[in-house]
Amino acid sequence: MVQKIKLSTIAETLGISTATVSLALRDSPLVAGNTREKIKEQARALGYIYNRRAASLRTSRSGIIGVVVHDIMNPFYGEILKAIESELDRSRHTFILSNHYDNVEKQRTFIETLLQLGGDGVIMSPAIGTPPEDLQLAEENGMPAILVARSMDGLELPTYRGDDSYGISLATNHLIGLGHRSIAMIGGTDQTSTGRDRYQGYVNALRKAGIEVDPNLRIPGPRSKQGGFEAAVHFLSLPQQPTAAVCWNDLVAIGLMNGIARAGLVPGRDISVTGYDDLEEASIATPALTTVWNGQTEVGRLAARALLDRLAGSHEPDGMHLIKPEMRIRQSTSPHRPRA
Repeated sequence: MVQKIKLSTIAETLGISTATVSLALRDSPLVAGNTREKIKEQARALGYIYNRRAASLRTSRSGIIGVVVHDIMNPFYGEILKAIESELDRSRHTFILSNHYDNVEKQRTFIETLLQLGGDGVIMSPAIGTPPEDLQLAEENGMPAILVARSMDGLELPTYRGDDSYGISLATNHLIGLGHRSIAMIGGTDQTSTGRDRYQGYVNALRKAGIEVDPNLRIPGPRSKQGGFEAAVHFLSLPQQPTAAVCWNDLVAIGLMNGIARAGLVPGRDISVTGYDDLEEASIATPALTTVWNGQTEVGRLAARALLDRLAGSHEPDGMHLIKPEMRIRQSTSPHRPRA
């Protein structure tokens, strides 16, 4: 019996992905001309017959949606995912989840796998360094993409996220209103749109209040509880002796408060701390965390709805769709009091 030649056989022989082979055999412009010819030549040599009837099945809906985020262990993404799932359930769609951990190659493999499975669409918070071509691969092969939490330069895709610059300015202005003038910002990275926007919101608020922006009061990097806890040592040793901290997210803020308490100080009394996202844990932290609601439930719901509308043939305009954040004032902030 003659063994049936599969796309994966051609891919393994040439050392490329199965998705690339499939695209080349369909004369996709996403694959360079010389590469397409090389793949077709190899297919002929192996005796592969392209089954156009099977390929035509791609035009029907599979009911599968891909969702890819940085790390589902972060409750922020968990809340977005829960809202996406609830919205997709209404239309009897199921989803496949992947964490990319800011690994572009891992994210690319997930998108290629979705294409092979005939995924209807993908909702994603893109990894740092994602090239536009990776999403164009999905879009141009009938698998629309919706972005959440992070935006991308060079692509006009529907993007749903909180207004990060405005949100962080709310937290910074709250501290300024309490009399704080030496305010640190802890966490985040300029490699993401979120990080850039949040830092800009912090800077704008300080400048508007006539407070000089001191780059030494920025401690970039932390995005987790452990990161916030470890940053407490750096924060408490700053020569400027900040009396307050605007944190990248609630996890960093809670970790920082634990580090402050470990050092013998009382967060919320000796040092004011704000978070960001208003996760469920924020209201039951000790002290209860003053933070900014970032609309992650709305982000997930609207993103899923936008994708379903696109699959139905109608959709909102491409581009940014911002959710307006709201301040949540609790016990982790108080009026400025000089440190002894």
